[in-house]
Amino acid sequence: MNKQVELPKAFSKERLLELAHQMWLIRYFDEKVDEFFARGLIHGTTHLCVGQEATAAGACAVLNEQDKITSTHRGHGHCIAKGADVNRMMAELFARETGYCKGKGGSMHIADVDRGNLGANGIVGGGIPIAVGSALTAKMKNLDYVTLCFFGDGASNEGSFHEGINLASVWNLPVIFFCENNQYGMSGSVKEMTNIENIGDRAAAYGIPGIVVEGNDLFAVIEATQEALERARNGGGPTLIEAKTYRWKGHSKSDAKKYRTKEEERFWRTEKDPLVFMANRLIEAGLTDEQEWENIRLQAKEEIEAAVRYAEASPQPSLDSLETDVYA
Repeated sequence: MNKQVELPKAFSKERLLELAHQMWLIRYFDEKVDEFFARGLIHGTTHLCVGQEATAAGACAVLNEQDKITSTHRGHGHCIAKGADVNRMMAELFARETGYCKGKGGSMHIADVDRGNLGANGIVGGGIPIAVGSALTAKMKNLDYVTLCFFGDGASNEGSFHEGINLASVWNLPVIFFCENNQYGMSGSVKEMTNIENIGDRAAAYGIPGIVVEGNDLFAVIEATQEALERARNGGGPTLIEAKTYRWKGHSKSDAKKYRTKEEERFWRTEKDPLVFMANRLIEAGLTDEQEWENIRLQAKEEIEAAVRYAEASPQPSLDSLETDVYA
């Protein structure tokens, strides 16, 4: 899992720098959301993916526009990686009518069906059966798309995980089960919740490949997902990928993180920052330099600031729209 993966040969310099920009967008989006929740300017709750940028960007990097994803309650990165407009995302969190759900869904319910994002989900493991249903649709209708299902380590102990993977295996469906193991399900360490070293090893019970990768290494994530994508697209059925990563923030905005040590947090922030890792690899390969990398960072930061201005200037939903898009 710790081997250094080669840079993806099919990716141009421009494409790799686009992914760097995307990862900075993910980080600054969630850092800004964290700031506004702390100031009481955004309401409800949110679950941030700061520190997990490589899993979202790497997994979605190999998908095409027809391929689908299902997301989680910690899904802002997935949305951005699948091509979502950060202006509309920020407007949704500000409860403005220009948001993806017209300001009614908030952080955990952003969807962008036109780009293949079937939606975030506030239910732990809730996206797994949706992804299996999407993959079944592709197989029954002979449609050429693959569905990638994001879920966390906590969801791997839900019934939907086992039932979904079992059905996908039995029916040989074009689906990738992508576990973002960020080490904690709410306040519980994955070591206390499972009695195996790797969640990816559970694939053997269902007769499908299981791959365990360094989730903060963008290139390792790309390599693993590409292999699983080709298998699924060529009729080989599902794959379970476990990407080991770490969330820098708490489980949600109200989490004080008292269940983990400052030393642990410092290690992941300093030694395993996915953006620092990517910068070092690209600079070593001569594909960028420190100044260009800094320009990419600053451009992404300004785009998020512009998204905030867009959200603040957008109108709030009217009372007349209260019952629109509500089903009974």
